Amino acid sequence: MKLTRATLAAIGCGAGLGLVFQFALIQPPSAHAQAEQQKQAAKGKGINRPPDPRVQQLKYHFEDTNEDLPYALYVSSKVTKDRPAPLIVMLHGLGGDHNNLLRSPAVDLAEEGGYIIVGPMGYNPRGWYGTPTGRPRAGGNKGKAPAPNNDPPNLRELSEKDVMNVLDLVRKEFNVDPHRTYLMGHSMGGAGALYLGVKYASNWAAIGALAPAAFTMQANAKEMLTPVKDTLPVIVVQGGSDTAVPVDRTRQWVATMTELKMNYKYVEMGPEDHGSIIPKGMPEIFRFFAEHSKN
Repeated sequence: MKLTRATLAAIGCGAGLGLVFQFALIQPPSAHAQAEQQKQAAKGKGINRPPDPRVQQLKYHFEDTNEDLPYALYVSSKVTKDRPAPLIVMLHGLGGDHNNLLRSPAVDLAEEGGYIIVGPMGYNPRGWYGTPTGRPRAGGNKGKAPAPNNDPPNLRELSEKDVMNVLDLVRKEFNVDPHRTYLMGHSMGGAGALYLGVKYASNWAAIGALAPAAFTMQANAKEMLTPVKDTLPVIVVQGGSDTAVPVDRTRQWVATMTELKMNYKYVEMGPEDHGSIIPKGMPEIFRFFAEHSKN
């Protein structure tokens, strides 16, 4: 399939690129679009099902808010203390939870490949893993979208911190291979994987995004990806029938990766939608990760 290279408007950035970015002030997905993401993911049986019985249900104390946060963990029977094991951190989509991606086929693939896989909650089902918000709304809320459900005003910061805390917890408990540590996510989690993948690039051998709902970062994709264009392999998997994250949005990200000559792989599955891309695309993510390790 021939991709049309996107022409992305460059938004002037302040001081250097580094790990802190200024992003275009784009309207975040509407309430309807977010509801559609949850609806399609549910069609793919990815949300609100009972946890896989093979997956451990764990908690840790989150000091920032003085509460216990859950996370899900699966450790392959092939993992041993005397040999470093590969780790994949998996970020769920909007409305999901820490178990969202830790089901078949991910657990089966992790068992076969000798992986540890972990699913952070991201503080709550709509934390967005630190990704930037959209343009200021009427009434002047300083660029932050209204907080639903009595969410804390720093929800995205807490969500980001939860992910990094869980990564640290797993590293302390297991002999994790620093050369084979990966980050992936679906939808909201796909956006989180792109954002946290770049911001904490030294942690990852590669990152993966399934139908990334990375709308608020789109116009500044080039500025965002430039610092890691030579060092961070990326796989993007997209359903061609996705109406929650339209395929043309994802193709724009891929066009930017092409322009930057990044080490990336793009897999587009025509019949798949926002939910079905999870089980269908997961093997592609695992294959890509198996092919990439840090030097």
